[in-house]
Amino acid sequence: MKNSLQNVFRKGFDNYRKAHGVSLSQYEAAQAIMHCQSDELGSEEWVCHDDGYVETTHHSCRHRSCPRCNNGLTHDWLEKTKARLLACDHYHVVFTLPHELNALWQYNRAWCTEHLPRAAVETLRELLADERYLGAEVGVMAALHTWGRTLSFHPHVHLLVTGGGLGPGGHWRACKRDFLLPVGVIKAKFRGKWLHWLNAAYAAGEIRLPEYWREVDWKKALCAVAKKHWNVRIQGAYRHGQGVTTYLARYVRGGPIKDSRLLEAGDATIRFRYRDHHEGKTKVMSLSPEHFIGRVLSHVPVKGRHLVRYYGLYVPGAHKAREIVRRELGMEAEKRYEPTPKPRHCPECGHALFHHLSRRCKNSYIRCAPVQPVIQADHDAARPPRYDQVMQPPAAFFWPFGGRLTHR
Repeated sequence: MKNSLQNVFRKGFDNYRKAHGVSLSQYEAAQAIMHCQSDELGSEEWVCHDDGYVETTHHSCRHRSCPRCNNGLTHDWLEKTKARLLACDHYHVVFTLPHELNALWQYNRAWCTEHLPRAAVETLRELLADERYLGAEVGVMAALHTWGRTLSFHPHVHLLVTGGGLGPGGHWRACKRDFLLPVGVIKAKFRGKWLHWLNAAYAAGEIRLPEYWREVDWKKALCAVAKKHWNVRIQGAYRHGQGVTTYLARYVRGGPIKDSRLLEAGDATIRFRYRDHHEGKTKVMSLSPEHFIGRVLSHVPVKGRHLVRYYGLYVPGAHKAREIVRRELGMEAEKRYEPTPKPRHCPECGHALFHHLSRRCKNSYIRCAPVQPVIQADHDAARPPRYDQVMQPPAAFFWPFGGRLTHR
């Protein structure tokens, strides 16, 4: 059997759901992965009018977590984004949350997904609007990722920032130095902004603590992260932003792992390769199917939340400001990218194929999600939480600075 994420989920998802429970978003993602390009989602027929050749293709799920069917969507996004980029230096900035806050994220996924990119972008825009550093409005593209190379939970946000901006007088200002900003200033402002919002949200009841946390654990976590140096990395300057955009395009859609990385998808072991960035070597990790599926599902995005966002000069509606910059930089007028469908040809005679018939499954999860198996998976299964909650906390939580908290 082919080593693919679809086959892994078809063999092991039901057992995982019965043992752990899943949220509605995770259930829909799993159904999409298992049914993509299969009879469950229907099919369509294309016919050659010359020799009667018939080609049948199954519908794709188009889910953000499915690695099978997002190549076309990723390509369109990349081309559309490249058409918007300005011909100036770009900086690649990565903001990472401390791992002590991972448990809090799992219980408040919607709030954290909304505020992490916002905190990172506001930090940069406020500093770059200061005359001491740049004094201009920059263009920013932010892409949120929650996984590491081994599918571990590692929330961070990638920012592509222009090395200059539009000043108050309507003229382009390039960065005054050969770096974007002092990294120490960025770390301090980002840490203060995030912790301020976190405390305010907790006081207002907008977030909730993990069930195995007490008030003293909440205070310990805040004290620990307030004292440490947060991880903010700046790379660049790149003479253009297309390289970073191409890198981010691989993670915009398709989930945390592609089928090409899977080496073995057996009943007892899942083996996949990953790149160790510390040693610069390609390594292999082995996980049980249950553990592997749990890691993949932990990165299902919150429904209705954008993982890629644009700010400043790169907002889609800021085309007038971009045209001013493009003229000053000697660029051509911005051309809107329009995706063109790829024509189908008959493999026998080479003539064009024409759409003949489309079959759609009325019980497809896309139109009518089968909620019953989620809410009542088994007679002994607990009711699943909302999309921003974790189904079951672990039996024991290992506190990062020593000690062990037992869930009661």
